[in-house]
Amino acid sequence: MTGRSVRGLRGGVAVALLAVALAGCGIRPTKVPTDFGPAPSRVPCSLSGSDTAAQSGHGVPVRVFLLCGASLVAVDRTVTVPEGTPDARRRAIVAQGLLDQLAAAPSAAERAAGYTTYVPGGLAVATPGPRASRDPEETLRLSSAPSRLPGYALAQLVCTLSDSAAAEGDGSVVLAGPGTDPLRRYECTEDVRTSPGAEQPPSSAVPEN
Repeated sequence: MTGRSVRGLRGGVAVALLAVALAGCGIRPTKVPTDFGPAPSRVPCSLSGSDTAAQSGHGVPVRVFLLCGASLVAVDRTVTVPEGTPDARRRAIVAQGLLDQLAAAPSAAERAAGYTTYVPGGLAVATPGPRASRDPEETLRLSSAPSRLPGYALAQLVCTLSDSAAAEGDGSVVLAGPGTDPLRRYECTEDVRTSPGAEQPPSSAVPEN
């Protein structure tokens, strides 16, 4: 037997012994490296401080509820209100600013973290006039009837508006559509925040003044 044959035999025996050793340890030998893919770059529904600061900017700090992971999650925003604005007008400005923020597309960082919104663009809101309206003072009339909005959008609106200076601060908000659309008081509950697709905001009729 030549030296080359002996070396080949020894190499084959070594490979066989290595395979047996790996099998004994419960490890199966493989000819290709295992690729588990890149590590996740962001925790779902989690925004860094820099992402939040970029969205906040200057103005009155507010919170809006976006959809993330099948739940409603509050994110920080700002609404610009001119100094010296009367309280009645201030409510209308804040409410419209919240609607505009909800309808705006989430930032790139928010989209990467799984945030989205169902509130349609172009939605307007109005507060009662000083004397001409029979609506209660806390009423917010939308340009589209709340009942015509998608379920997720209504949940976003109710939870955002009821948690803002545009409402009375009791966890509810009085909404209606344009004209003589009947008033209803909507509540943002824990069930609505955790399952907005399955749970509609509870509501009750509100009599006119």
